[in-house]
Amino acid sequence: MEGLNLISTFAEFKELKNIDRPTMIGVLEDVFRSQLIRMYGSADNMDIIINIDKGDFEIWRNREVVEIVTDPTTQISIAEVAKIDNSYEVGEEFTEELKLSSFGRRGILNLRQNLAGRIMDIEKANLYNKYHEKIGDVLVGEVYQVWKKEILVLDEDGNELVLPKTEQIPSDFFRKGDAVRGVISNVEMRNNTPLITLSRTSPLFLERLFEQEVPEIFDGLITIKKIVRMPGERAKVAVESYDDRIDPVGACVGVKGSRIHGIVRELRNENIDIINWTANPQLLIQRALSPAKISSIKIDDETKRAGVYLKPSEVSLAIGKGGSNIKLAGLLVGYEIDVFREIEEDEEDVLLDEFSDEIEQWVIDALKQMGCDTAKSVLAIPISEIVKRADLEEETVADVLRVLKSEFE
Repeated sequence: MEGLNLISTFAEFKELKNIDRPTMIGVLEDVFRSQLIRMYGSADNMDIIINIDKGDFEIWRNREVVEIVTDPTTQISIAEVAKIDNSYEVGEEFTEELKLSSFGRRGILNLRQNLAGRIMDIEKANLYNKYHEKIGDVLVGEVYQVWKKEILVLDEDGNELVLPKTEQIPSDFFRKGDAVRGVISNVEMRNNTPLITLSRTSPLFLERLFEQEVPEIFDGLITIKKIVRMPGERAKVAVESYDDRIDPVGACVGVKGSRIHGIVRELRNENIDIINWTANPQLLIQRALSPAKISSIKIDDETKRAGVYLKPSEVSLAIGKGGSNIKLAGLLVGYEIDVFREIEEDEEDVLLDEFSDEIEQWVIDALKQMGCDTAKSVLAIPISEIVKRADLEEETVADVLRVLKSEFE
């Protein structure tokens, strides 16, 4: 009866955890054999027969019948055998069944603990393999616990996944029981336990959302060439169609924005710019800096820098809020983009270097680094954007703007 309980308990566990039959039987045999070695010193002369479907097992011990026993593990005396069955002779093999009761309470406890440990190890390995093959796939889970630095998410089978704060969109807010969607970004073994990490900030997450919402991308008629993101703020997606009859940008946006709206909502109103991909860097830069209209572009392929010249009214559009537009455009095209304000013929302007007696040189250099080399090119940019892009104190920027404004008053 004890044997039945021991096997049936883990037979149920096998069904619950979906461990295949050969693996389960192999684990049971290994665990029993290890316990037999601990008890008898060797298990070479033991036969272990397991019927996991019926929930029972048998252990048979084979020993040689001898006159005088020199090795009790492999030998049994003729006198002892005669008490059980007097038909045996010296030199024959005597087989007897070992009952689970002979293991003792401590032995049975060891069996249970070892078996549970082995099964848990198999489960962890199966979970690791399952999710390692799913890296890059989107998963929808339920928020189980919310902590300061991460969120614990459960999948449909109750497995635990982690969504770190660093992989959440800044405006994300979740409560226990909420549904959360993210891409499986990493799977690793940590302390012999699989750690499955989700991400909502990865460009791959945005790519998978497009595949779900745009059938042409899923079918391969439209290809996403590159995605760059500032999660929760802005993203740029370059797409290309292999069928001239398909407008890739229009297909991604959908009728009246029907396709893009769902993605934008999922990403907490992230502003998504979709542009047609081209191998021509000048044309790609023009498209990437949209909605700004560029007057001219100078490209240096060696240094991977591009100088973009725009009319004063277009500068702020090219730079974008907090410099997001120009930063993402640079990442998309693979060039460091410098924005220059085009000086009209009838317009007076002054180079920043002319103010070196009133403005410290390191401040002038910082302004030049953000693409401003004249007074009016600086005055055309909001103070908050100058603070961010030039990494200057707001008070310093305010003093600079005061000096520059006084030049034209």
